[in-house]
Parts: sequence; structure tokens; C-alpha cells
Amino acid sequence: MTRVQRLKVLGAGLLAGLVATLLMALLMAVGRYWLGISPPPEAIPDRIAPTLDVDTFLDALRRFGGYNELKKLGIRGGVTGLFALGALVGVAYAAVAESARARRTAPWRWGLNRPGLLFVAGAFIVLWIVSLAVLWPVLDANYRGLPPSTARWVTALGLLVAYAAYGIALVATYRLITRRPDRRPETESETETEAVPAPAPVPVAEPIGRRAVLAGVAGVALAVPSVALFRRLYDQATFSYDGRRYSGPGIQPITPQDAFYTVTKNVVDPDVSKRFWRLEINGLVENSHTYDFDELAALPTTTQLTTLMCISNAVSAGLISNAEWRGVPLRDLLTAAGVEDDAVEVVLRGADGYADTFAIDKALDPTTLVVYEMNGEPLSRIHGYPVRVIVPGLYGEKNVKWVTGIEVVDHDAKGFYEQQGWGPDFVVPTRSDFFAPQLTAGNRRFRDPFPLNRATELRGRAFAGARGVSRVEVTTDDGQTWQEAELDYKNTDLEWVFWSYDWRPTEPGDYSLAVRAYDGPGALQETEPRPTVRSGQTGLHRATAVVEP
Repeated sequence: MTRVQRLKVLGAGLLAGLVATLLMALLMAVGRYWLGISPPPEAIPDRIAPTLDVDTFLDALRRFGGYNELKKLGIRGGVTGLFALGALVGVAYAAVAESARARRTAPWRWGLNRPGLLFVAGAFIVLWIVSLAVLWPVLDANYRGLPPSTARWVTALGLLVAYAAYGIALVATYRLITRRPDRRPETESETETEAVPAPAPVPVAEPIGRRAVLAGVAGVALAVPSVALFRRLYDQATFSYDGRRYSGPGIQPITPQDAFYTVTKNVVDPDVSKRFWRLEINGLVENSHTYDFDELAALPTTTQLTTLMCISNAVSAGLISNAEWRGVPLRDLLTAAGVEDDAVEVVLRGADGYADTFAIDKALDPTTLVVYEMNGEPLSRIHGYPVRVIVPGLYGEKNVKWVTGIEVVDHDAKGFYEQQGWGPDFVVPTRSDFFAPQLTAGNRRFRDPFPLNRATELRGRAFAGARGVSRVEVTTDDGQTWQEAELDYKNTDLEWVFWSYDWRPTEPGDYSLAVRAYDGPGALQETEPRPTVRSGQTGLHRATAVVEP
């Protein structure tokens, strides 16, 4: 094969590989949009993220400008890698099919030969097996709400179909865009005693320009619906609301659902179908059971006000909100299943492949709920529709959204972020802050000057997980003295409290204000600063106030 022939052959393989990859991408987009199957460009970042230690993970967030930018990088890298791999396999297929040995020794039929076909079949089988092995921990994701045991095999089958379609399209496209000249006749032996010479090689395939253009047009045709589906998914992306905070002078004791703080690992959150959704209760139980939504909703319910807070919430920040939840105590589901004596934890799995854990005692606490309503309305999509779990007193990451599986285990299992090194303490510490008057960025200084000799109402909130808040105190002289604040909203021990204090400064100047809270049993909040990593931030909220005549 001459150099020119080799370049033409590899070029044809490249084009065939790209067209086949476009078909595979279309099938993956269809599977993601309608069937909820997580494609490799989405599944691989989910598989990698828990394996990063927390310091590496946070360094990546800083380096790439936040979680949303890191998500975008992961998806771009995954899609780029998918097309690069598809193109590479196409080139390799052409090289194998047109090698001198393959053309000389392999029988040909319909312009195809056995080495090339074996290469493609082997490549997609190996890729499928490797995908299953590498992605097994996240194959239970199904963004339409199938339970983990079903989702895992639906995902595996979806990958098999996509990879097989790629292989068939690769071979068919390569055959379409190439033409093989007539085979040279074999040299006949002159006598029966002479050795029979080896058959002449089949001629090298020659790309056909018109057909190559046709294949390119077919590729564009495949790209159009793929781009349309990915655009629809992108329009639903979490970038606009991931990291939403709830804070400032206008916050309410019960947070509206559309303002409730939001944190998600996903690029596109699950769009769960209530019809497909199932909840599996299994593991160390006597009677495994799978609930559909109607069966779950028919059980006796509990309504409960509970505050949730993210482990990443800074002392004065707004990754914290309060709502009224309605659902079924998890204890009832576990009791019906019959928890075995050696149970240690429950592992919760969401439709997005997220998993987290907490102790069996907490799972059997009557305040731990499997909920489907928030503030009297069905859960919104971004807050876990149709069903999520509420675990009072533990950080938000334990309150798994879109829950589809609850497994009882006999060991200390690790959740998505716990594998990175977060924790081991996930109990919310007591904290307090100011939210009014308005503070500047960073919440370290009140925006407007305070009037001299006139009362100004300081307002804020305090939260102590599931222990309740008994008292809040404010200092206006950098901790030399503390005055008790009024508790304006104090309802249950599972919620935050709102407090207020009227301050009447009598001298102009700069003042250092701070607030502190005591939990229900009377323990003072931790006043020494502790960083967010690994068990959440502690310390006092301090803010500077300027008093002017």
C-alpha cells in the first residue's frame, strides 16, 4: 500500500468513525432524554468525583471557577473523548481491514473481511465490558426514576445498543464510501508438481468522493436531532440555580419552595416520571419490598416543619432554608420490611446515582421522613420530585432527593461526598447570624450607617439541628457584654429560630457586632472558627456597624 493509499484509507476510516459516533451520540441523547439512561459523558464524572479527596476536589472548584464550571468541563471533556474514541476506532478499523495480511489471507464478501469485522466486534464488546466494570457503581442511575436494580440493567442494555449501533454504522459507512477494484487473478501453476503460489492480495479500497460527501451529509443529518436533544437538556441544566441561597432582610420563617436553597451535583437534574418511579427497600430486611407512588402515598402520613442546611454553608451564608414536609416515617417502611438485628446503616440511592448513608437509629427515628409534599404542594423537580428523604439534624447531603432505593447494611458505608473525606461528623452544629439590616458582600459589614440615639432593629436567625435553640445573645462592643435577643419565631426543635434586638447607639464610630446562640439543652455554640472542610464551618458571625450623627 502506498503512502497516498494509506492516507486515503485512514481518512475514510476517520469519516466512517465520526458518522458512526454521531449515530451513537444520537442514541445516547434519546436514551438520556426519554429513558433517563446516564450516558458515559455524564456517568464518568459522577464515577470520578467521589474518588477525589476533598482537598483535590475543592482545589479543582477554585481552579475552574466553581462547581458549575467544573460540571461544564466534565461534560465537554466527556463528549470530546467520546468523539475522539469513535474517530480513533474508525481509523484503526480501516488500518486492520486494509492491512496486507488481511487482504491476502482473509476471505472477502460484500467488500468486507473477517479481520476488520472481528476488530469492530471485539472493540465494542471490550468497550461495553470495560464500561460496565468502570461505571458499575453509578449504573443504577436512572433520571426517569427506575429503581436501582432495574436501572442498572437498563443502563447496561442501553450502552450495549449504542455501542453495537456504532459498530454496525462504522462498517456500513466505510463500505459505502469505498470501492474495491477487481481482484487480480491468481497465478495458475504450470504443472501439478509445482508449488501453488499464494493468492494475490485483494486490492486496497479506494474512497469514492461522491459517497464520502453523502456520508458527510448523513452525519450532519444525525447531528441535527442530537444537537436538538442536547440543547433541550442544556436548557434544563442546573447552572441557573445550583448554589441558590436564601438570605437577606426579606426572608420568611417558612421558605417558599421556589426560593429554597439548592445544591446539586448534576448537570441536568432528574426528570422523574411518577409512573416509572419506584422505591426499593432491601438489604438486611426480612421482606424486601418495592413501592410505587400510589402505594406509598396511601400509607399514614406525618407533617413536619424541618430546616435543612448544606455542609458547605458559611456561618453567615444562605445555604439554609425551612419548610413544611409531608410524607411517611421511614421507620414505618423499615418496620414493615423487618430490619435484621445486625443492621448498622441505611444506604439511600437517588435517581441521579447519588448515594448517602446514616445510622440505623437515625433511620428509625420517627422524625426521619420519606416525603412527597413541600409546603402543601408536590415536590418540585429540583427539590426531589416525586419523593425525597428528610433527616432532621444532619447536613443537607444526607437528605437524598429523588430517592429510589433504601438498603439496610451491616457496615459503615460511605456516601458520594463522604468518599472524598467529608465528615465523619455530619451533625449540624449550633450557629447564628445577622440578616438585617442589609449587609454587604461577604456579610461582614452593614451596608448603611446606623443613626445615633435612635433604635435600629437587628434581626437574624439561629439553628441547632434537631436540638432546638433556647437563647440568642448579641454583643455590640466586641464581646465585652452580651444582651439577650427576642425570639420572634420559635416553633419546633427541628427548625431555625428568628431573633431580633433593638440597638440604640449613643456614640458615633465603628462598632463590632456579633451574635451567639445556645441549643435546647443550653450548650453554647462553638465560638472558635472551624473551616468548612470536613464537618462544616463554625464560629461567630461578626459584622462591623458604622454609627453616624
